[in-house]
Amino acid sequence: MELVVSIVFVLLTCAGMSASSVDRNRLLVNMTVVRRAGAIGAYCLDGSLPAYHIHRGFGAGARNWLLQFEGGGWCNDINSCAERSQTRRGSTRLMNKLESFSGILSNNASRNPDFYNWNRVKLRYCDGGSFMGDAKFDNGTLLLYFRGQRIWQAIIEDLLPKGLSLARKALLSGCSAGGLASYLHCNNFSSYLPNTTAVKCLGDAGFFLDSPDINMYHTQRTFFQHLVTLQGIEKNLDKNCTNSISDPKQCIFPQYLLKYITPPLFILNSAYDVYQFHHILVPPSADSLGHWNHCKLNPKACRPDQIRILHAFRVEMLTALRSFLFNSSRGGVFINSCFAHCQSESQDTWFAQDSPKMHNETIAESVGDWYFGRNVSKKVDCPYPCDATCHNLIGPAF
Repeated sequence: MELVVSIVFVLLTCAGMSASSVDRNRLLVNMTVVRRAGAIGAYCLDGSLPAYHIHRGFGAGARNWLLQFEGGGWCNDINSCAERSQTRRGSTRLMNKLESFSGILSNNASRNPDFYNWNRVKLRYCDGGSFMGDAKFDNGTLLLYFRGQRIWQAIIEDLLPKGLSLARKALLSGCSAGGLASYLHCNNFSSYLPNTTAVKCLGDAGFFLDSPDINMYHTQRTFFQHLVTLQGIEKNLDKNCTNSISDPKQCIFPQYLLKYITPPLFILNSAYDVYQFHHILVPPSADSLGHWNHCKLNPKACRPDQIRILHAFRVEMLTALRSFLFNSSRGGVFINSCFAHCQSESQDTWFAQDSPKMHNETIAESVGDWYFGRNVSKKVDCPYPCDATCHNLIGPAF
């Protein structure tokens, strides 16, 4: 099953820009296929070669690198992975060859003040396992590759001679399943780079909780356990984590991995993340009669008892982050109370006139302050509905 979350935005009204002007200014970047990836068995689900999009840095940013994992859910059984292999989520053959770069990937200083002139790379997602799997399924009639870890390796090895090996500064980022990948690969990323490189990582909407649903079933835990088993992920999980926990598969959850991540880390998440709300807290299996449907479509339609459950979920996230919030001197945090999912890639939520803010700072400003050490950047929003800066986010659409 492909799990994709999108947010409907009201675009540009307050920014005073027309849709046509956005189209003219939109940065479209060509796809680069990793031709040598087959040598190490790095294939998408359908056997196609992996790919990325790169827009070169310039000026003071020419030797700085930002790598962004694409998101797009997971597949955790043969049927869903077979279906996924016939879509753009499982095959580079079916992907658009031009990709729009915005938000943290923008090359416009007025829209992305700290990273606009860096080398910016988007890693295309075609393995269904957050770039972590290393297995294969072949029953004679169906062949599926679960080679996310090799895809990651192939892309990095393709980028190193293109200047990544000489990076002065580097930021590994991603959103949703890509945000999870940025947690899971953060330590490994630093191992490819010189000790002199300032390596940091940013997880956007990737802090998926190991939390029971409203019926006290661990729906997401079960889903991830099947994912780890099917795609051969366990052997690629952090060894310090897997050696310290009764079920090593649990180390796919950032809350258990967090204390073992060595590079400085920034956690960007909504306390009311709509993916987690709809698939971890209230998955369809826990609400067969649809009592939560109106609340899911519009938070203002939530009953008081539902709001209390949502607030408790927020507290659970903050509890999982407690040690990081208070003990990590190099960590950054932006946990807001907007009903959102992924906020770094959209211009509206990253850096615009009406972007979400805390303490009068946008997400882009907070991330920049953290990366460059300009200011302490740990911000946690008050509970919904106190934040008045979420107005450019309308209810989630699936």
